[in-house]
Order: sequence, then structure tokens, then C-alpha cells
Amino acid sequence: MSMNQGLSQLFGSISSKGSSGNTNFLSDYASIKSGSYGRLMKSYYGMGQDSSSVSSGSKARTNNILESILEERRNPKVSEDVKEANANLTSGISTLKNSVAALQNDNTYTNTQTNQNGQTGQNATDKVVSAMKNFVSQYNDVVNAAKHSTLSNKTAYIANMMKTSKANEDKLAEIGVTINLNGTLQFNEGKMKATGISKVQELFSSKDAMSYGSTVMSRLQFAGIGSTTDATDKDNTAGSSAAALKADSEALASDKLYEKVKDKDGKETDAYDIDKIFSTAKSFVNNYNGMFDAAESSTNSGVLANLSNIREKTAQNANILKQFGISVDQKGRMKIDEDTFKKSDMSQVQKFFKDYGSSIATNASLVDYYTTTKANAASGYTAAGAYSVQGSSRFTDFI
Repeated sequence: MSMNQGLSQLFGSISSKGSSGNTNFLSDYASIKSGSYGRLMKSYYGMGQDSSSVSSGSKARTNNILESILEERRNPKVSEDVKEANANLTSGISTLKNSVAALQNDNTYTNTQTNQNGQTGQNATDKVVSAMKNFVSQYNDVVNAAKHSTLSNKTAYIANMMKTSKANEDKLAEIGVTINLNGTLQFNEGKMKATGISKVQELFSSKDAMSYGSTVMSRLQFAGIGSTTDATDKDNTAGSSAAALKADSEALASDKLYEKVKDKDGKETDAYDIDKIFSTAKSFVNNYNGMFDAAESSTNSGVLANLSNIREKTAQNANILKQFGISVDQKGRMKIDEDTFKKSDMSQVQKFFKDYGSSIATNASLVDYYTTTKANAASGYTAAGAYSVQGSSRFTDFI
């Protein structure tokens, strides 16, 4: 007799009984529902196991599944294509840095004379054309590798590099470099020659921290380094500096900081508390630099986007800041001269920071938000290299 036949006989006997058999029916039904009847049938026909072996077997299978999941998390399976893309991206970043460095080198823009060994010199234009061809080719190799890479700590910087190219699209077009729909570049040698190499040198200038070449090089340097420090510690430091910068920016934009000093009788004078204003400005500069030192190597797309906005706003206002004794070096770090600042017209300082300070406070607040709240959730990329952060649609066509 099979187990199915046994069950059929049981239900047959149940249906043949009248209302007087309800008690037995409920008892039998309870046995079936609890599984005891099934275990009895399996044991009778030699197919069963005792409850302890069933339980231990179930736990073992569950543990094996969980262990498999954990192992997959620890050592994810990567296809050969992805491995190749990761390797190409790593090597490509290093090669691309060299091609950017060549376009930043002043020697590239000068004619090479014939040397004592009789080696024929090179024309500067030909040297720049060759360097530009290398840059475009290696740039495209990196972009294509990033599309299939799982190295999110690198692809985040490549996406930022591509954003920089998009922001400089008009300047690049002027020297014969256009951006394709897939984010790669295309070079027109004739147009570059017609424009002249001085425009190329200006665009890639290493002396200007905000030039296209300097910004691209910065992204590549961080992409090449990858994540070598404790991300949590870096995020905490960056968040702390960003929060402090926000507070300083808001203070410099407020009316309260510029309230006139009162005399001994409590009457308002025409004098500002210059020491207090300078102290706030000095703190602003220190926290500005501290935030960039800690956050610039972040792989968080939200952090990078807001740092970029802050850097651009500062570059646009560099001349005004300089009038107040606040200078910006090639790395984008600030320095404040106390004498120059204290001699400045505080009403003009207040007027300037009403706009600039408020704007910096907004971006600093977002840097703080992303580093402390979104750091783990917004690495930015899926395993397939797709950009996954909210508001990222503008990057979809790139990576």
C-alpha cells in the first residue's frame, strides 16, 4: 500500500461516517495538519526519519544556505568580462594620468630643436596633436572600462571626470574635441590646428586649480588611490568639518556678527567688532580646508557633487576673496591674511558673504548629510556599473 492509498482510505472512512464520527474526524484532521500522520506513514513504509533528524537536517540545510549567501557576499562571483573591465580600468587610469600630464607640461607646447646627435626636432603643434590623440584614446578606454567595472570606488571618480568634460563641452569643442552620446570623446585634428595650441594649453593649465586639465587630473589621482583608509573615520571627519563650515558660513552671512560695538554707556558706535569677525572668517577658512582634506577622496557621489559646486563658487569669487585677504592656492585650499582682512570694509565683507556664505552653507550642509547619513547607501554604482543615486539621471547615458 502506498502513502497516497493510505490517505485515500482514511478520507474514505471519514466520509462514510455520520455526524457521530465528527470527533474522530477532527482528531484525524488534527493529526494530518500537525504532520504526525505523515511521519507515521513514512515510518511505516520505511521512508521516514525521526523528528530529531528532520529538525537537524532542516537546520543544516538552512545553515548551508546562509553560509553560501555570506560567502557570496564576501567573495562575489565576477565574470571574466568584469574582471577584464576592472583590470583595464585600473591600468587605464594610470595611463590616462600620463596623457593629461603631457598636456599640462609646458614643454609640450614648445618646438624641440635638433640635438647634437642629429635627432630632428619636433614642431610644437605636432607634439600637441599627438598628445591630444593619446588623451582622447585613453580617456575613451577608461570610460568604456568603467561601464562594465564593479570597482565603485573608481567608477565614481570617472563619472565625476565625465561631468567635468560635460561642463567644459564648449571649451573642448573650440579645440576640436566633442562629446559623443555615450560619453566618449572625438577629436578633430584640423579644428585644433586652426584654433591654435595656446587654447589647449590654457584648458589643461596646471597653474589653474580649476582648469579642465587640473580637475580631470584630480579625479584620476583619487580614482587611482582608491579606498585605502577607514571610510568611517574619513566620513566622520568630513562631516564634522562640513557642519562647522556651514555654521561659519551662516555666521558670516548673518547680521548679528556685524552688529556695531557699544560704548561704556551702552550706546551703539560706528565701529565693528573686527576681532570677532576675523575670528569667524579664520574658522571658516580652517574648516573649508579641513572639509576638502577629509572629503575630497570620498567615493560618495553626493559629496563629490557638492564639493565641486563649492570649488566652482570659490573660483568664481576668487578676486573678491583676495581683496579681503583670503587667497586660494592651486590645490583649492584657502589662506587668510589677518592684516588685509582687518583693514577691509566690513560692510563689504558682510554684503559679499550674504550671498557667497549662504550658498556655501547650503552645499556644506549637503556634504555633511551625505557623509554622515548616506555614506554607506550612496556609493553610487551597481555591480553592472549603473549609477544608482537619487537624481542621477543625467549620468545614465554615461556609465
